[in-house]
Amino acid sequence: MVMTLHEATRRAAARQELCTRVKALLVERLALNVDPNSIGDDQPLFGRGLELDSIDTLELAMAVEDTFGVTVTDDDTHSLLSLNRLVDHIEGARA
Repeated sequence: MVMTLHEATRRAAARQELCTRVKALLVERLALNVDPNSIGDDQPLFGRGLELDSIDTLELAMAVEDTFGVTVTDDDTHSLLSLNRLVDHIEGARA
């Protein structure tokens, strides 16, 4: 099935909106001292990225479940490597 331009545009806008919401959630729930708009979609969340730690991981997993109704388990930790991967996880779980 071929996606129409209208459908592709709609999906891209919905994904961008979700990315914006996740960035705001990260900053708010983890009390990060960064502008949400400065967080890149492929920026690593740990290490040299936002420098999150294991406590942040737990808080982020709870925030995602509270906000989006999506569970992040120990088996899903790969989804916390970057914002794009986290958004992929949320979209996949909601589909």
